[in-house]
Amino acid sequence: MNQNSLLLAAGLSGFIAVVLGAFGAHALKPGLSPALYTVYQTAVEYQFYHTGALGLIAMAPAHFRISALLKAGVAFVVGILLFSGSLYLMALTGIRSLGMVTPIGGVAFLIGWGLVAYTAIVSNRR
Repeated sequence: MNQNSLLLAAGLSGFIAVVLGAFGAHALKPGLSPALYTVYQTAVEYQFYHTGALGLIAMAPAHFRISALLKAGVAFVVGILLFSGSLYLMALTGIRSLGMVTPIGGVAFLIGWGLVAYTAIVSNRR
């Protein structure tokens, strides 16, 4: 992935998060149990957090170590798909076993944030 791909992913992810957030609030809330609605809201929140991070990474100044930031962006995309995706599916289908995928997405988020920190440390040494 390059910076343009990450910016495209951020734009699409932000658009989808808004759509899914509105859909959840207006169409799903009445039909979901409070517990599953909370799961759904968690998926939307984490998607938004990491969409913002993707956008920042895509627009990072050139003096940062871009290769590590691009890898962080890929990790965030994977995290959004696995973490938020599994929670969306679990909330909509009620299949609790989908929750086994969620921590893998969480690890991808952690890897992404670790790479962001690594970039700051390495860039500070220059």
